Amino acid sequence: MSKRISSLSALSIATPDVFEPQTFDDPAAAVDALSALYERNTKFLVDAFTELGRTGTPTSRYRACYPQVSIETSSFSHVDSRLSYGYVSAPGVYTTTVTRPKLFRHYLKEQLGLLIRSHGVGVTVSESATPIPLHFAFGEGAYVEAAMAENIDIPLRDLFDTPDLTTTDDEIANGSYEPGPGEPSPLAPFTAQRIDYSLARLSHYTATSATHFQNFVLFTNYQFYVDEFCAWARQQMAEGGNGYTSFVEPGNIITQPGSDRPETDLSLARLPQMPAYHIKKKGHGGITVVNIGVGPSNAKTITDHIAVLRPHAWLMLGHCAGLRNSQTLGDYVLAHAYVREDHVLDDDLPVWIPIPALAEVQVALQDAVAEVTGYEGYDLKRIMRTGTVATIDNRNWELRDQRGPVKRLSQSRAIALDMESATVAANGFRFRVPYGTLLCVSDKPLHGELKLPGMATAFYKTQVSQHLQIGILALQKLAAMPPEKLHSRKLRSFFETAFQ
Repeated sequence: MSKRISSLSALSIATPDVFEPQTFDDPAAAVDALSALYERNTKFLVDAFTELGRTGTPTSRYRACYPQVSIETSSFSHVDSRLSYGYVSAPGVYTTTVTRPKLFRHYLKEQLGLLIRSHGVGVTVSESATPIPLHFAFGEGAYVEAAMAENIDIPLRDLFDTPDLTTTDDEIANGSYEPGPGEPSPLAPFTAQRIDYSLARLSHYTATSATHFQNFVLFTNYQFYVDEFCAWARQQMAEGGNGYTSFVEPGNIITQPGSDRPETDLSLARLPQMPAYHIKKKGHGGITVVNIGVGPSNAKTITDHIAVLRPHAWLMLGHCAGLRNSQTLGDYVLAHAYVREDHVLDDDLPVWIPIPALAEVQVALQDAVAEVTGYEGYDLKRIMRTGTVATIDNRNWELRDQRGPVKRLSQSRAIALDMESATVAANGFRFRVPYGTLLCVSDKPLHGELKLPGMATAFYKTQVSQHLQIGILALQKLAAMPPEKLHSRKLRSFFETAFQ
C-alpha cells in the first residue's frame, strides 16, 4: 500500500491550457467568455474521468478551476442612491467565482451591466484558483456507467478534486466573511462551489432541474394548493399560454402551450420530499410553486438552496391557527412581523434581529386580496387582519402547559401561529430575497374551534382556490415591477456585495 501511495503522490497535475484574463465593457461578451471557460474546464474533467474509466490507469492527477469575474475601482464615486445593488461602495478589487454561466446568463448580464454602468470600468474574466469538484463538473442529470466506475480501483479524491465542505458555507451572505490581507472582497453572496452544492440538492428535493425555477416563488404547506396551481397552469397552457411558455412538473415533465397534457405519459413513481412546479416565462419571469410540507426544517432547507438562484421574491401561502376570537375560519392573515421560535436559524440569524415587512410585497398582497375578494378599504378588515405571525417548531404545542406559550403569544400581539412563515421570511432577509406571508385561518385551537371532516372538505374546496389566486396575482404584480424597485434597501447591510 505504501508503494502505491508513493506512486500516486508522484503523479503530476494535469490542467487545461492557461487562460489569459480578458476585460470586457459589454456584459453579454463577458458572460460568453465565462461560459466558454466553464465549458472547457468541465469538459476537461469529464473527458479525463471517461478515459480513466476506459483504461483504469491514471497518468496524472486532474484539476480544472472555476472561472471568475472581477472588477477594480479606484474611487469612492457616488452612484444612484436609490439602488440596493449593482455597485461597490469603496475602492478595491472585488471578485467572485462563477458556475453554470448558461443557467445564470440573464442574472449575470444584469449584474455585470449595472457594475459597468455604475463605475465606468470593465469587468475581467479569468481563471480562479478554486478547483471544480469532479462531482459538479458532470452537471445535472449526468449518469455514470457502473462498469466505468468499477474499472477505477483508486479513490477518486486521489485523482480529482472533490467537494470541500469546509469552505462551502454562507459566511458572505451572513456578513461574517473577512478577506485576508491583500485578498479581494466578494462580489457576490455565494461562491461557485456553494451554488453547485445547492443546485444538486434542488434536483434531489424537488425532482425538477434548476433550469426550470422561476424568479417568483410560492411556498405552501398543503398539497391542495399544488393541485389548484396545476389545474390553473394547465388551463393557461390549454388557452395558448397567456404569456407563459410552458408548465413543468416533477420529473421535468413539460406541457406546452396549446395543450392541457404533458409531452410524455411518463410520471414519477413517487413524489420527492418537496415537489416543485413551474409555469415559465422568458427570463425566468414565471412562477414556481413548492410544497415544503410541515415544519421549519424543510422551510430552511429549501430556501437555503433556492436562494442561490437569486429569485426576485418569494411568498409563503398556507394555513395557520388563528389566535383571536374575532377571526373566523377562512380569514386571511397578512404578516407584518414575526415571532421566531422555529430555532433552525438561530446560529445564522440571531432571534434579536428584526425581520421587517417590505412595503412593495405588503402592498402587492393587500391589493391582490382586495381584487380577488371584492372587498376594499375598511371593508377588507372583515376578512383579513394584518399583524404578527408566530412560528414554532413543536406541532403539538397544545399538549404542553399552555401558560408559557399562550402568555408569550399574547405579549407579542400574535394573531396567527404556524411552523414555516417566520423561517421563510428570515431566510429571505438573510439572503436578500424579498419575502411576504399571507396565511389562511384553518382552525382556532385557543377557542376550541376545529374543523370536522365535512367542514374541512368544504373549506378546502372553496378557500384554497381563492387563496392561491391571491398569491398568483400578488406575484404577477411584483413581476411587473422593475427589479431595482422590488429589491429593498432594507435588506442590505453595511458591507454588501455588488451582486443582488
